[in-house]
Amino acid sequence: MFPLEELRGQQLLQEAEGYLELIFVLADRFELEMATRDRLAQRSLHCLNQLPELMKRGDRYYLIWGQALQVMEQYQQAVGPLQQAAMLAPDQIDIWLSLAWCQKRCGRLDLAIQALEDALLVDSEEAIVHFNLDCYCSLAEHSRQALIHLAEAFELDLKYRDLVDEEEDFDPIRSHPEFLALTGMIV
Repeated sequence: MFPLEELRGQQLLQEAEGYLELIFVLADRFELEMATRDRLAQRSLHCLNQLPELMKRGDRYYLIWGQALQVMEQYQQAVGPLQQAAMLAPDQIDIWLSLAWCQKRCGRLDLAIQALEDALLVDSEEAIVHFNLDCYCSLAEHSRQALIHLAEAFELDLKYRDLVDEEEDFDPIRSHPEFLALTGMIV
């Protein structure tokens, strides 16, 4: 690949990532309309389509592709690129989180749980991984595992306590005595 072609490819990857970052930043602050999200995600995919063929093989390419589809709520289609990204860069937590998110929404809690367990092999100190794993284990009615991961999430980052009341994924274990003890809730 020629240096100019590679430079243009890097610029396109950065632009594609930029559209996704814009979606995530705006979604954190405002209620972003689905049409706006989809339009930005489509722009991200358009950038990826312009890449030189040799640059359509890396983990970054597959992650951006999968996350753009995830944003557009095309979860089934996102799984393939995210799995490819995970295979190429198994040490990146964000890939495992996106893959698990999509698997859950495809009705595959077993695969969502497996993706997060793989993420824990990379870094067992990531509170978000424990928190999401707790949610998915709760939904799968693996209450013991859910409670272990909830306790670990709280130990690693107390901000996750503030999310418990609003999280519907905890409904299957909400009345469990250990859940009540961990969250300090009184029934």
